[in-house]
Amino acid sequence: MHYKDFSAYMREKFPDVRVQKISVNAGFSCPNRDGTIGRGGCIYCDNSSFTPSYCFKESGVRAQIEAGKKFFSRKYPEMKYLAYFQSFSNTFGRSVMELESLYREALDIEDVVGIIIGTRPDTLPPEIVEMLGRLNAERPVIVEIGAETCHDKTLEIINRGHDWKQVEDAVFRLHEAGISVGLHLIAGLPGEDDDMVLESVRKAVVLPIESIKMHHLQILDGTRLKSMWERGEVDVTPFNVDNYIELCIKIIKLVPRNIAIERFLASSPPEKVVAPKWGMKNYQFVNLLNSRLSKDSM
Repeated sequence: MHYKDFSAYMREKFPDVRVQKISVNAGFSCPNRDGTIGRGGCIYCDNSSFTPSYCFKESGVRAQIEAGKKFFSRKYPEMKYLAYFQSFSNTFGRSVMELESLYREALDIEDVVGIIIGTRPDTLPPEIVEMLGRLNAERPVIVEIGAETCHDKTLEIINRGHDWKQVEDAVFRLHEAGISVGLHLIAGLPGEDDDMVLESVRKAVVLPIESIKMHHLQILDGTRLKSMWERGEVDVTPFNVDNYIELCIKIIKLVPRNIAIERFLASSPPEKVVAPKWGMKNYQFVNLLNSRLSKDSM
């Protein structure tokens, strides 16, 4: 293997069991959506496009996790699970006590061996980090931070509401608390070329992180990005498969083997995707990428 993938990363953290993520929608919002620091959220965001259907059919943490367990256990009866608080910013807008109660509810469910918390760098004050450190002493906690890019001008264009220094600060504080950290990055954001993407990767991998999630920018129906793109207000040139594979190969060369690359592709429902329309699933892209890596190494 030319890079550490998510499966290898999970085998390192959980050597004795097979684990599967179960997404949880716990009803959070984001500070750039509800008026705390802005409104409308990120211009490309359609959270429903990557949230499993059971997260909307079932209410409550336990019901969603049990529905996810039922789905996955058909194929792998001995599977253990990570509760993945995925939708929006899962450390925002609630007291430390409320958050701890929510996370413990997930950890108390049979066969749940840890939690993954997706959030933003600016919603991790010291008291929340301290609480996460206590939980992590009992059961593994992974925090995924939406960084997206190291370029502050781009962060402003996409309405993130934070800067790169806040990303660095959050990563270091979580690491000092003993918590595993992953970063999420997006390739092809408005105004960014490949060199700018690679600069974001270089700045990410020198931080004390354990994983990176990378995906290409998708323009989704119903988002502000689609309207801005159609009106020519933002400079976005959607990737084709070949030039994105070329970029991914360059990214892989920058990422040390101690850092996992969890994914390369966004996986929004095809009917929501305006551009680029590849008609390709994540595993198909990964197969193409790995084939190219193997060919290049011969």
